[in-house]
Amino acid sequence: MKIFALLGMAALCAGCSAPAPDQYASQQPRLDVQRYFNGTLDAHGMFQDRSGAVVKRFVVVMHCQWQGDTGTLDEDFTYSDGTRQKRVWTLHKAGDGSFTATAPDVVGTAHGVAAGNALRWKYVLAQPVGDKVYNVDMEDWMFLIDDKVMLNRTAMSKFGVSLGSVTLSFSKR
Repeated sequence: MKIFALLGMAALCAGCSAPAPDQYASQQPRLDVQRYFNGTLDAHGMFQDRSGAVVKRFVVVMHCQWQGDTGTLDEDFTYSDGTRQKRVWTLHKAGDGSFTATAPDVVGTAHGVAAGNALRWKYVLAQPVGDKVYNVDMEDWMFLIDDKVMLNRTAMSKFGVSLGSVTLSFSKR
């Protein structure tokens, strides 16, 4: 019983120490989400399990466009094992640097906040593993490096337990 109490307290403490997007508000270059995610982007990434081992590598081609405050990010993934995947996000600018988004394999609505050079997304992804689908908590942190390059780090967890991470490098054409 004590172990569950300790795990619960550790999870609460870990949540308290997480960075907030506004701590990057003064960082440059300033990320304009609608401007950066417009046109074609290439991304290269990898998934690492909780031990740090690289499990899968991938390349993504993204075709992005905006009409007013609504954006479409059409992603085509090619994985190192030859499999392919498509994900189409629909983004909505909500104001004050915040965004919402949906995609077919996202459970509910993703919520994003941009400040300075950073963008944080939180969402639940329906992740197929074998014959089952698991709803996995995702937290993306994206940082604009210059007008062409953005780096992304995603923490993946379930019930507060780390499952692994995704690292991505975006490059605007």
